[in-house]
Amino acid sequence: MEQGQTFEFTNLIRAWAGGDRTALDRLTPFIYTELRRLARRYMHGENPTSTLQTTALIHEAWLRLADVKEAGCEDRAHFFTMCASIMRHILVDAARRRYAARRGGGDRRQIAVAGPDLDSIPASGSDHSGDFVALDDALTDLAQLDPRKAKVIELRFFGGLSVEETGEILGISPQSVMRDWRLARSWLMRELRG
Repeated sequence: MEQGQTFEFTNLIRAWAGGDRTALDRLTPFIYTELRRLARRYMHGENPTSTLQTTALIHEAWLRLADVKEAGCEDRAHFFTMCASIMRHILVDAARRRYAARRGGGDRRQIAVAGPDLDSIPASGSDHSGDFVALDDALTDLAQLDPRKAKVIELRFFGGLSVEETGEILGISPQSVMRDWRLARSWLMRELRG
């Protein structure tokens, strides 16, 4: 995004946060590509028979954005953080429904993870959606203990952001992002293994 576009984008986000409902519509050309990138990241590895497809995820995220009454966004970084969080919750809700339907309830469970790598966690629409739910539950617990580390995981794992992008959004150095990333992953893996 060029500097002039960034300035316009930021102004539209601030207008939307200030209550201008039409600003979100004017943001469409700026964010659709980014929403698609986030959705593809989330949907990677999904079961092809999953009822939730990339386009449906984008549209559901857009509907939820349109329903946000107080955005609290100040800039592009905050806006895309909110988008990543919305998509995460859409997928977790879908995974919880699938898991509850198969297992007769949505009890939290522990999972066996092959190694200390978040890439080994199954996608939300896979046959292991309970694992995805367990990851979300553990991440919620981590947010209670250390909100910044939980945000690093959300932005990098769920949002697909780089170390530099994550640092820019959180206002910390890339070294701090990597330190938080390593510590949070270790904590999550320990929680998921029980």
